[in-house]
Amino acid sequence: MQISINTPALLFPAITLLMLAYTNRFLALATLIRNLHAKYKTIHEDHEVIKAQIKNLKRRLMLVKHMQAAGITAFFFCVLSMLFFYLQSEGWAEGIFGLSLVFLLLSLTLSLNEIYISTKALEIELKDMEGI
Repeated sequence: MQISINTPALLFPAITLLMLAYTNRFLALATLIRNLHAKYKTIHEDHEVIKAQIKNLKRRLMLVKHMQAAGITAFFFCVLSMLFFYLQSEGWAEGIFGLSLVFLLLSLTLSLNEIYISTKALEIELKDMEGI
């Protein structure tokens, strides 16, 4: 298989959009955490649901951090691969491009895991409302 400098360049828009999506997820989590903190301070009743949400949000926040780190690493290796193509070191360029794809897969896997956890958070809220 023959690849050129154009192959890693094809990942630029995909990785950029992925990082934008991850940033939006982070901002949504930050808003949820701030709202939950305010709710925790004002409500002196059943804190069990809030504690379950806090545990869930901590895990999601950690996953988003790792998703972003893996995405940035994929982007870094993608650019580095292009540099090696430019320097006419095709062997290094292809190997580094492979690493870029591995980190992109890792980032997507973490993202899928975070989506499953976020649905659990909604299930906690629904379960709490079932008692009403």
